[in-house]
Amino acid sequence: MSVAALSIVLLFLLFLFLGAGLWVAFALLGVGVAAMALFTEAPLGLVMATTMWGHSNSWALAALPLFIWMGEILFRSRLSEDMFTGLAPWMNRLPGQLLHVNIFACGIFAAVSGSSAATAATIGKLSIPELARRGYPEKVVIGTLAGSATLGLLIPPSIILIVYGVATEQSIARLFVAGVLPGVLLVSLFVGYVVIWAFLNRKSLPQSDAKESSLSFGEKLNRTRRLIPVMLLIAGVIGSIYAGIASPTDAAAVGVVLALLPSWQSGSLTRRTFVDGLMGATVTSCMIAFILAGASFLTVAMGFTGIPRLLAEWIGSLNLSTFTLLAALTIFFVVLGCFLDGISVVVLTASVIMPMVLEAGIDPLWFGIFLVIVVEMSQITPPVGFNLFVLQSLTGRDILTVARAALPFFFLMVAALVLIVLFPSIVTYLPEQM
Repeated sequence: MSVAALSIVLLFLLFLFLGAGLWVAFALLGVGVAAMALFTEAPLGLVMATTMWGHSNSWALAALPLFIWMGEILFRSRLSEDMFTGLAPWMNRLPGQLLHVNIFACGIFAAVSGSSAATAATIGKLSIPELARRGYPEKVVIGTLAGSATLGLLIPPSIILIVYGVATEQSIARLFVAGVLPGVLLVSLFVGYVVIWAFLNRKSLPQSDAKESSLSFGEKLNRTRRLIPVMLLIAGVIGSIYAGIASPTDAAAVGVVLALLPSWQSGSLTRRTFVDGLMGATVTSCMIAFILAGASFLTVAMGFTGIPRLLAEWIGSLNLSTFTLLAALTIFFVVLGCFLDGISVVVLTASVIMPMVLEAGIDPLWFGIFLVIVVEMSQITPPVGFNLFVLQSLTGRDILTVARAALPFFFLMVAALVLIVLFPSIVTYLPEQM
């Protein structure tokens, strides 16, 4: 059978399994088993056992459940309320006023949760009713939340960057640090958009809150004190990695301890919230680890069939420019992300995409950040945009209304992609300083 026919058969099997509602991990395993059994003579059982054990028995992967647990702890704490209280007094005089709280609160929470959906749910629960009460346009409130919540995938510690690092054998510490400046870039683009929108739609915004505006500088500083615990947490996690004091796994353990302290201090840490957070982290971690195990076996199976190597050679023979290849991959990932969650997109495509990326001379570290931004874009595209689902449940609006509100932020992410392609040092500068 030709490589093209083999690829079509395996792709058909994958979509058949996924369309039948099979778990992603089982779908990956099923395709890998079919590829090995039908098209190679390798010992199937032995390869499956050694591959899945070898990729599961990874110290780097230990950071994953710890960072997820840290996010679960803070998800159940008063963190979102503290962030809103600490940020609101400073935003009231900016064009766009409290809409900026959505952006900065999501950026801060993203830096401690690593999850896009958790960021949207946590900040949205507080800000949507509060901003609606103050008279802010619902469309812009939803849009800023949908776009800014995707920062949870990029700003470290990011769960999807851990998955990418494990799947492609890249340094997780360097990936974390590489995500900092692109994260700042996206926040700046979002803030800039809100400022421009506010100037063009002044009549749509409520008058500045007199109570907030009348606060003295000292009172504003006093409210900002509520941000100190989370800022120390971010500094402890990212700073220890960047300084070389701790590995990502060590930093994740530090993050859990630093998350438990403010949660306990605020009185939101109870036996119930502790157990719920631990169980939530266990369920999510097992799901992701299972998907990674299935993906690792599929990667090895693809290697035995020779598809990735031949595909990379074919791409190389086309003599595509780097920009053309990246444009094609962007469209491919956005379309794929319309039907799968971000982690599944990464593990599904790593085995096939990475050889052609390396063949084109693209830095795999840089490509990891590029890929995450594209996956962020897919989080706010229907029909399977997870952030859209979260905001739909919080607002009661239909999915298309939420998607239309998020559309400007989709194009802002496209602008961020263009900028990191034109200026790759935005991604690579900080890792080179480590």
